Amino acid sequence: MGLFDKIKEKLTNEFIDIVEWLDYTDDTICHRFERYQNEIKNGAKLIVREGQTAVFVNEGQLADVFEPGTYTLDTQNLPILATLKGWKYGFNSPFKAEVYFVNTHLFTDEKWGTKNPITLNDERFGLVEIRAFGTYAFRISDPGKFIVDIVGTDNNFTNFEINEHLKSLIATRFTDTVGEANLPIELYAANTTELSETCKEVMQPEFASVGISLEKFFIENVSMPEDLKKEIFEYSRIDKLDLDKLTKFKTAKAIEAAAANEGGTAGAGMGMGMGFVLAQQMGGMMSPQMGGQNVQAPASAAVPPPMPVAVQYYYALNGQQAGPVSFEQLGALFANRTVNRETLVWKQGMANWTALKDVEELKAFLGSNTPPPLPGV
Repeated sequence: MGLFDKIKEKLTNEFIDIVEWLDYTDDTICHRFERYQNEIKNGAKLIVREGQTAVFVNEGQLADVFEPGTYTLDTQNLPILATLKGWKYGFNSPFKAEVYFVNTHLFTDEKWGTKNPITLNDERFGLVEIRAFGTYAFRISDPGKFIVDIVGTDNNFTNFEINEHLKSLIATRFTDTVGEANLPIELYAANTTELSETCKEVMQPEFASVGISLEKFFIENVSMPEDLKKEIFEYSRIDKLDLDKLTKFKTAKAIEAAAANEGGTAGAGMGMGMGFVLAQQMGGMMSPQMGGQNVQAPASAAVPPPMPVAVQYYYALNGQQAGPVSFEQLGALFANRTVNRETLVWKQGMANWTALKDVEELKAFLGSNTPPPLPGV
């Protein structure tokens, strides 16, 4: 050892060490106090400022934890470390230990979002996809647990390093929560406050398990495909408008669309369906068949035959009976996806409610690409 090193060592030994952390940034969560060979002098001063916690670690084992204040490091202030070191009768400097300063202030405006769309099963619209994003705030509530479980031996741990883990946790728990909520699809965007509180309660234990407290959680937006939005807006207006007028309007639009595409299966289906209804209505105007031939009513009959009665259908919607509606109106409801092939329907003469796809004249709504069999085959 040179003369200069001996003088430096002598001068160093004459001063009491000060253990503190001054230079930190807003994104640093944990900083390890750098000390040559981790040696700290007996009687050194430990200064822990507001918003900090100091954690002593000995050979990988958690020792003493200090809240804000100024401390003289001796066996009285380091009872756990003294036990780990085996200091029965005090100790002489220097001693070795790692000191970590943990930033305990609130970390705000942290971003989260769903990397991939979340698939939900809605009773009216079937399988739909939504995305969501927002912000959250957290603080370190248990510095010792946080260092042991998360930080390890990292000498400068930032919120960027923990955010990736937290965002993955949030996305997973958010998916589980919205899936179990089983809300109508339009209510997810309309009830972000209530959903945010529910998600925060679900996620809090997961954060606490690694020494972190989830202080705030916000869902800023729940988005869905534009075509689904349009359907939801249209569906929501049904309750505000006259159903009969709306259905007639939809029927006219469906007929217009079918006429514009005469070769399509939709136009053919609507035409076949209307043909069934006309056939039923015309059947009442025909006289009974006798011997396989039609018998016309006497021309001199003074009383006209009764007016044909249009078939009326009832249908199930959200577990409730709706209707009655005509064939054309039911066709329009099918076209705008208010009802589907599995919807239960009933008309006079039917013994039970039956799925729309199993009612013969309503099969026309489904369309068909298979021609009927040839006559005589």
